[in-house]
Amino acid sequence: MTTLGVVCLPQVPPERLRDVAVAADAGGLEELWLWEDCFWGGAVPACSAALAWTTGLRVGIGVAPAPLRNVASAAMDAAMLHRLFPGRVTIGVGHGIQSWMQQAGAAVESPMTLLREYLAALRALLAGRQLSSDGRYVHLDDVALEWPPSEAPPVLVGAIGPRTLRLSGEAADGTVLAAGNGPEDVGRARELIAEGQAAAGRVDGHRLVVYLNVADHDAGHTAAAVSGLAEAGADTVVLQPSLKDVDDPERFVRFAVERVRPLLS
Repeated sequence: MTTLGVVCLPQVPPERLRDVAVAADAGGLEELWLWEDCFWGGAVPACSAALAWTTGLRVGIGVAPAPLRNVASAAMDAAMLHRLFPGRVTIGVGHGIQSWMQQAGAAVESPMTLLREYLAALRALLAGRQLSSDGRYVHLDDVALEWPPSEAPPVLVGAIGPRTLRLSGEAADGTVLAAGNGPEDVGRARELIAEGQAAAGRVDGHRLVVYLNVADHDAGHTAAAVSGLAEAGADTVVLQPSLKDVDDPERFVRFAVERVRPLLS
């Protein structure tokens, strides 16, 4: 059965996050996902707080913009989350929206090169390796985490275009697809990811997380859409509310767990 999640939009005031996380946990929702959109709240403290307020809920960051975060500090944050809450954290990184990266003074000439170097360094550090790197954007001198995770955790990539999807298959452990992708798009994404895996000689599994826009609270329509994405290759489908749900995000969580999930089983 496909894992079902819900995203808590960044437009939800930070002081409301606890109620959302507790409602998700109490309802037995598998996953709550957080974005790191500029210039709202930081996803790492939000993720840590949501995990601390709950007991079984898994929390995903999907995704953090790599240009904004030095890879060593990103590895430190990710490792701390995995040590504190083993088995309950998913970390995703991506190019970031380029206009936002420019606003923040973090835009790079080649986002693809940065992401490739970033993934290699982040996965190596989280695996407990000591690393030196002198790439175009990532520069490390004998860096190693003092408290790496007990085992190397997966790192996911937010991907849209064919080049990034292939890179994800080659250099990441999973992919996050934005809302607006239908079953055919998911199937094509799987093909591109597989091409990247084949180019790198990888035969391990690759998790595919897909966001799904939910414009209204039609449970039957939503469940059918979830099933369609799952049949096309989505491992996790994350329901994405509209902005009208910002005023009552707990209601959207209840919609997911009480009305949609029973239809999936």
